[in-house]
Amino acid sequence: VKFNNCAGNKGVRYETNSLDFKVRADGTLYAAHHLQVPSKQLILVVTAWDPQTLGRWETMVRFLVAEKSQHNGHKPKGRKALPGELVQQQSDTLLPWRQHQSANGLRRQKRDWVIPPINVPENSRGPFPQQLVRIRSDKDKEIHIRYSITGVGADQPPMEVFNIDPVSGRMYVTRPMDREERASYHLRAHAVDMNGNKVENPIDLYIYVIDMNDNRPEFINQVYNGSVDEGSKPGTYVMTVTANDADDGTTANGMVRYRIVTQTPQSPSQNMFTINSETGDIVTVAAGLDREKVQQYIVIVQATDMEGNLNYGLSNTATAIITVTDVNDNPPEFTTSTVKQPQKGARTLVLVTRDLTRSLTGQAGSRNWGGVGLPNTTCIHSHFSFSQPKGPREKIQQFAAAVDYEMNRAFMLTVMVSNQAPLASGIQMSFQSTAGVTISVTDVNEAPYFPTNHKLIRLEEGVPTGTVLTTFSAVDPDRFMQQAVRYSKLSDPANWLNINATNGQITTAAVLDRESDYIKNNVYEATFLAADNGIPPASGTGTLQIYLIDINDNAPELLPKEAQICEKPNLNVINITAADADIDPNVGPFVFELPSVPSAVRKNWTITRLNGDYAQLSLRIMYLEAGVYDVPIIVTDSGNPPLYNTSVIKVKVCPCDENGDCTTIGAVAAAGLGTGAIIAILICIIILLTMVLLFVVWMKRREKERHTKQLLIDPEDDVRDNILKYDEEGGGEEDQDYDLSQLQQPETMDHVLNKTPGVRRVDERPIGAEPQYPIRPVIPHPGDIGDFINEGLRAADNDPTAPPYDSLLVFDYEGSGSTAGSVSSLNSSSSGDQDYDYLNDWGPRFKKLADMYGGGEED
Repeated sequence: VKFNNCAGNKGVRYETNSLDFKVRADGTLYAAHHLQVPSKQLILVVTAWDPQTLGRWETMVRFLVAEKSQHNGHKPKGRKALPGELVQQQSDTLLPWRQHQSANGLRRQKRDWVIPPINVPENSRGPFPQQLVRIRSDKDKEIHIRYSITGVGADQPPMEVFNIDPVSGRMYVTRPMDREERASYHLRAHAVDMNGNKVENPIDLYIYVIDMNDNRPEFINQVYNGSVDEGSKPGTYVMTVTANDADDGTTANGMVRYRIVTQTPQSPSQNMFTINSETGDIVTVAAGLDREKVQQYIVIVQATDMEGNLNYGLSNTATAIITVTDVNDNPPEFTTSTVKQPQKGARTLVLVTRDLTRSLTGQAGSRNWGGVGLPNTTCIHSHFSFSQPKGPREKIQQFAAAVDYEMNRAFMLTVMVSNQAPLASGIQMSFQSTAGVTISVTDVNEAPYFPTNHKLIRLEEGVPTGTVLTTFSAVDPDRFMQQAVRYSKLSDPANWLNINATNGQITTAAVLDRESDYIKNNVYEATFLAADNGIPPASGTGTLQIYLIDINDNAPELLPKEAQICEKPNLNVINITAADADIDPNVGPFVFELPSVPSAVRKNWTITRLNGDYAQLSLRIMYLEAGVYDVPIIVTDSGNPPLYNTSVIKVKVCPCDENGDCTTIGAVAAAGLGTGAIIAILICIIILLTMVLLFVVWMKRREKERHTKQLLIDPEDDVRDNILKYDEEGGGEEDQDYDLSQLQQPETMDHVLNKTPGVRRVDERPIGAEPQYPIRPVIPHPGDIGDFINEGLRAADNDPTAPPYDSLLVFDYEGSGSTAGSVSSLNSSSSGDQDYDYLNDWGPRFKKLADMYGGGEED
């Protein structure tokens, strides 16, 4: 066998799947020992493997065995089988177990035969079971032998793929084989006697499934994407397509070959690409790839097994999309050499260029189509700038500074454009292009503007109304237009200012006060509008800031307004200060003093100066009655001229404890409540509590009376026999002639006592003496409960006045004078013919009736 691993075959080792054959390092296959081949052909698998890369390669070697010819054409008579000679009755019969003969008779051979592999073609159509081979032992002539097989495919999953006739030793395959599912099977054949004793050693059987071309090549991907630069030379690698065949790769069934079926478009040639038939590498085969003409090719690739034989092999196809990538082989060009475009104010100018490299692909951002434009006139370079294009075939030129019609009415530019990336090698073209640009500036109405914005002025607060502060005027930049500017207020929070609509003179409309809430950091801010009468009109705004200088226009205020002090001096004092809305130098130090009028103020109080901002107020006398006193104090600031203010502080004088704190009673007294007022408040509280108590007692009494008047049994709960009307449909008016008074319960008992014998109301309480029931103890003893119940039961049974009343009940009464006779005159028959003894058998409920009628003549 010959093998080449493309690396010199260094370290490659060979081995076979049979112990009877070996392979030398040069690939020579030889028999390891003397052997007999028991079939007409022998198939071996030779494996070459590299210990370093762990790669393995296999090939199949098939030997055809030739028969040895005898001298006489037959075996000599009376000769025994030679040792190792194959004894075979049929072409498919194997004798793996051999016996040797010697002078002393038969003896067991020391080693067993090695059975060559059994080849089974896949996808066989049967019929099944299909015989593969027959295995037998030459001892079957002496004893009965039973054969069996074990292994994967027999007694291991997949089960029962192979079976064997236990008597004849014929082995069968039971269904079609699939090499892609399993390529080989390893079984063991066993021979035992009828008692299960081993007769021969187990023999290994190798079954190989012969591959059939039943699988098409399958591409890993149905669509392959690749790219190649335009202008690439022939032989440039593009991509690789790969297809796999599930059939045996060592045979033609699994050997895949590739070819290109179609190419779309077929420009500039129908064979722009070729493919390596074995590896699937796609390379360029012709020159002329131009992205500006053809951006993409679609190539249909076919993979065929059987080494590419289209008559016998199976095929499959895939699509290869080859994109031609851009290289910088075209410089940008202006569509026109001269551009004229009028511009109004600060606008942008669109310069149109044509670059084949970028206009046909639309790949924004590529350096191949990114142009750099520069004006060629340096004196006006500061007015213009360039930006990246926002779409294909455009270059944006912008004004870096606003152009002014009054300064320049036209501009002349020479613009140059070039690619950011250099041109590809071999391109004999200029890499840049130029164009002349004429820009005419059109005059437009521009808004007036204030030269000084924001404008700051300083003045003292308190200037009178109508004072002229400043002139806040605007300038109209349109020198060639005769326009008038008008002024107006846009923002004046305190409404302190007026502006002249013609000349912009600003005057005061009210007194400016620095202490106002509209002042922030001593600055008042107002905004004014200047508008022209152009078409369309334009306007501009300006801000005027007024810094107000403080003057001494606010007198100081005494703090605090209220205080508390003990009625005796030397216990505590009141710290006082002042607050002034002005700022330095019109605030402190302050002067605190008591007025001379009324004289009691200086008599009772005194002020001690602490510093320029604080002083202390205290009692001058030894004792002052508790109460609230208004103490006037004169506070003077240090302004020029100084201002003073007489403020009143409310001082609560109260008795104090040892810590100098006012007591609760003292605080009340200091609040102005006398003893009479306190007594009146306490009396009101007592009266209110008394009224609440009387109301609660009255509610309790009313609830008790309501329970006392309530009946023991409500009329609805009365269990005596009353007529309850549930439903009445009634007849005519003639049926309504009955006396309802007979059905009503009388309110008195006189008519009952005076009634003649006959029909009477029987649902009334009988008149008679009421028995005395035993008095139930408050807490009865548990042992007396039974006696108490029995006594109460006997009393109830003997009391005719206790409900329910034991008397005849009349359920319906239709008046007196009935034409029918009384049913009371009917008596029971006394003939004696009737026997009432059977009433004794009816139970205790009929015992009374049995006693009445079954007692005999004496009853």
